[in-house]
Amino acid sequence: MKIIYSIIAPIYNEIENLPELHRRVKEVMDSAGEPWELILVDDGSTDGSTERILQLAETDKAIRPVIFARNFGHQVAITAGWDYARGDAVIIIDADLQDPPEVILDLAKKWKEGYEVVYAVRAEREGETWFKKFTAAVFYRLIYSITDVKIPVDTGDFRLMDRKVVNVLKQMRERHRFPRGMSAWVGFRQIGVQYKRAARKAGVTKYPFRKMLKLALNAITGFSYFPLQVATYFGFVSAGISILAIPIVAALRLAGSHFFEGQTTTLISVLFLGGVQLISLGILGEYIGRLYDEAKGRPLYIVREAPEDQ
Repeated sequence: MKIIYSIIAPIYNEIENLPELHRRVKEVMDSAGEPWELILVDDGSTDGSTERILQLAETDKAIRPVIFARNFGHQVAITAGWDYARGDAVIIIDADLQDPPEVILDLAKKWKEGYEVVYAVRAEREGETWFKKFTAAVFYRLIYSITDVKIPVDTGDFRLMDRKVVNVLKQMRERHRFPRGMSAWVGFRQIGVQYKRAARKAGVTKYPFRKMLKLALNAITGFSYFPLQVATYFGFVSAGISILAIPIVAALRLAGSHFFEGQTTTLISVLFLGGVQLISLGILGEYIGRLYDEAKGRPLYIVREAPEDQ
């Protein structure tokens, strides 16, 4: 049987949400009247989600469990879903039901109109603190303004992609991954569909501020040289200040001024330049560290259990 829709849901400690996720996805996709599959990628869960996924797979043949040997991260779990998806249209959705499965039909409608990437735009966000909303807004606009690829603002990983897009993405095996940026980078015909993001059904968020910061760093270093350019700008500014300061200090000393006497000015200058150098080294270190990870050539993930047919 030819699969039309593949729905990918990365799972990490979502045991409370799994039954409702399965029920709503099944209800929506059965109403579409076309063959579908639900790929549940267990990313090293420790709360019993693994066993629950396998139980659901026994009762519903549309479920394809992919069980990681350990936790590899949300972005890598999405990649595994791409690798095992068999459908003509591949949808990424969060397991916490903040991305309503009912919106899949809206995404599919645009796909049938000829669009190859249909991303869901968060028009409203329920159940989130002002700090979460503020940092998310800053994150999306920062990424949009400084990266080489124009990634749509207020969009997460919730999207539908045509099979030809997924086949291209499967060839991109970089370790520090940012799927929403990767899907924007490949091009093709893209369009957004607005939706109201719901509050988390149960459990706790898997993206606290620390992980959001890491994701932002992956996005910036993966799609922009802006941090390296900032280091260069700092160097030019420091050199410019030094060039301007030399004749000024010399003139004041010749005029008998005691303003620049003592070690305070020297200490401040040394600390400033030392700080600029350390920041620059840190930025270089981030890029070099990523090169080192790529050079090792390790697999992106290891599965403990997965469907034999990919």
